[in-house]
Amino acid sequence: MIIKDQAAIVTGGASGLGGATAEMLAKAGAKVAIFDMNEALGAAKAAELGGAFFKVNVTDENAVQEAIAAAEGMHGKARILVNCAGIGPPAKVVDREGKALALSSFASVVSVNLLGTFNVLSKFAASLHTADLLGEERGVAINTASVAAFDGQIGQAAYAASKAGVVGMTLPVAREFARYGIRVMTIAPGLFMTPLLASLPQEAQDSLGRQVPFPPRLGDPSEYARLVAAIIDNPMLNGEVIRLDGAIRMAPK
Repeated sequence: MIIKDQAAIVTGGASGLGGATAEMLAKAGAKVAIFDMNEALGAAKAAELGGAFFKVNVTDENAVQEAIAAAEGMHGKARILVNCAGIGPPAKVVDREGKALALSSFASVVSVNLLGTFNVLSKFAASLHTADLLGEERGVAINTASVAAFDGQIGQAAYAASKAGVVGMTLPVAREFARYGIRVMTIAPGLFMTPLLASLPQEAQDSLGRQVPFPPRLGDPSEYARLVAAIIDNPMLNGEVIRLDGAIRMAPK
């Protein structure tokens, strides 16, 4: 699919991987709608890109439905969706005092990362599935998992479970949406320079980067965005999870 002139939605598009993706899409000529909870950063990013910002909790069905409809009213039918919204506070299942992790803490991570991804994906497809074909396809949805889905570390039980869920639904949803000409892909990034890692001291950033076999550094969000562009461009990429990680395999801790 050619990006130019298409309407696109990027969740978590105010910064990090989503911010870089929104920039890439806008530079390629897409009409970008950013869904994010950070109103200040999101509105500024949308203004910078000539796009639109919607304050959206991805776990809220009505809010997502309304934002998709509003974005469509401004830009036309969204043909591209990139789900980058997510959270990942670390927590052990049993802490040092022997107290079990509160179920609500586990559920909140799963709710945003897995249920939120599914919520936006399903409503995007429901809006798109009867639209006119663009060549042989109607659109493409790209979700964000993590290498933690495969190599989850101690303290990442909730995060790893949520991202493994995103991985697990990729193929069945791609198979279901095949009849509509909507592709579904997932990217599983490794260690990237997100706002969380950028807040760490340089020494800590360098130490994390050295864990990556090659290149031995943290990934740049623009490199994630470049993979998004390649997926959109290539119609044979469907129903697959691509690790974008410099060959890293995470240690237990």
